[in-house]
Amino acid sequence: MKKWMGILAAALLAGCAQQPTDSGSGVAGTQVDSESRQRARAFTDLAGAYFSRAQYKVALDELRKAITADNRFGPAYNVYGLIYMELAEDKLAEENFRRAIELDRGDSEARNNFGWFLCTRDRYDEGLEQFSIALHNPLYAHPEQAMANAGLCAEKKGDLALAEANLLKSLKLQPDNPNTVLKLAGLNFRQGRLMETQRLLGRHAELVPPTAESLWLGVRLERKLGDRAQEAAYGLLLRKRFPDSNEARLLLTGQYE
Repeated sequence: MKKWMGILAAALLAGCAQQPTDSGSGVAGTQVDSESRQRARAFTDLAGAYFSRAQYKVALDELRKAITADNRFGPAYNVYGLIYMELAEDKLAEENFRRAIELDRGDSEARNNFGWFLCTRDRYDEGLEQFSIALHNPLYAHPEQAMANAGLCAEKKGDLALAEANLLKSLKLQPDNPNTVLKLAGLNFRQGRLMETQRLLGRHAELVPPTAESLWLGVRLERKLGDRAQEAAYGLLLRKRFPDSNEARLLLTGQYE
């Protein structure tokens, strides 16, 4: 899950910068509301930045300030949900995601994050529903993220056709996203499309340096293709660059399937 948290954090920060116009009764009231909302947004932006660096305690402190400034600022509850999701406080995570959506039913970033939370808790259909609602919003600034997450959720559910359809849609909108390229490569490998897997792995290597996940996929791919030299090269690089990774452990114990 952590491999996608950077994407989620980037999405929520982008969302925080685009809020609906505040309302108020009278000029003075509107001004007060606007200043409160601005403070809440600033504290929430800080919380999002701390969250992306895994500084959860500091992020929570900033969110308390945001809620004190404006307890109806939905994005603050969205960030609360992300933090509690990482801390495995599932009840609090769900409550805060739902509160964010209650305050703004058109908040596609909150729906995307809530959808991913549900999928990581094996509530696949509920998660896919949240992604679908997010994608029906024509003003959603980052539909490729919900599409990619919907693809991963569908794969976890076992619906490989739906997974592929969503990942391809995401890649069409953002063709240079290395995470989506790699996930699609893995999906093709699962379906026995070895040449397409090889092509996508090559594309991933053009975009970013290798990761433990990409190297491990390379090991298994070349093993299937029968290229022992290339398999060994991938394995050597995996052990050298990511010796403490789960992928390296699988390699050393011979768990290729």
